[in-house]
Amino acid sequence: MSKQQNAKAMTPALMKAWPLPDPAAPRAPGEEGKEARGRVLVVGGGCRCPGSVELSGVAALRAGAGKLQLAAAHDAALHLALSVPEARVMGLRCDSRGEIAQSSADVDACAKQADAIVVGPGMEVAPATRQLADHLMRASRALFVLDAGGLDAALLGRLGRPRGPRGVIMTPHHGEMAQMLDLEIADVAARPLELALEFAQHSGVVLVLKSVDTYIATPEGEAWVNREGSVGLGTSGSGDVLSGVIAGLAARGATPAQAAVWGVYLHARAGAALEKRMGPVGYLAREIAAEIPALM
Repeated sequence: MSKQQNAKAMTPALMKAWPLPDPAAPRAPGEEGKEARGRVLVVGGGCRCPGSVELSGVAALRAGAGKLQLAAAHDAALHLALSVPEARVMGLRCDSRGEIAQSSADVDACAKQADAIVVGPGMEVAPATRQLADHLMRASRALFVLDAGGLDAALLGRLGRPRGPRGVIMTPHHGEMAQMLDLEIADVAARPLELALEFAQHSGVVLVLKSVDTYIATPEGEAWVNREGSVGLGTSGSGDVLSGVIAGLAARGATPAQAAVWGVYLHARAGAALEKRMGPVGYLAREIAAEIPALM
């Protein structure tokens, strides 16, 4: 049997057999309401793309997270606070390149209480981003979702240490995967599942390798593939939405693998629903998350 055949296809039957945590059930004694559905912190944006943080954060709420905190460039914090009144918003200083320079005491405190943390939306892979992500991974035991600027292979040294995240999910597309592995994009496209499994097993992360066919691989050697969705999902900001959906599901108590699989599945189904209503292209990333609650 070839490696391509080892991935389980995401089907309605598979998802029905792997239900998400009951949103009405407390994760721990005494928890109820929004506390029972966990806290998500989204860190990213910088001075040039602060809207990425909004896309990811709103998606986390649409996936059922109970509380949301956003940390972005200081100059964008007021706008984000008005645009996402459901969130606590914190501003961070940017460097001369417009990238977030460092964390803050408020963000560190939120990180310590968070159940899931998204790092990287709207950011570049750069030393400042790496230092920020590494700092937060030292400070928090949350599950981390690394996207965009957080897709830095140098961060993998943080995994497996006594103090550090309880799990990491990385969400690269083929170009970002090629950059992490120092390969050509064509090499990734030629054997996506094989590379995803090797990376997940060697690094200890759950890997979501995004493309027309999206593969998910775990350190234990499990793999899934999603072949459904819509061509329109290949649009600016769509990946930010996916990272937020995954974090929201993880905050509710889904395992890293379950959050990744369900996140990809719901994201794809949302695209299919929008395509049916609006056409194959032209819908916006900000419209994807609103489809998630009904699909769940």
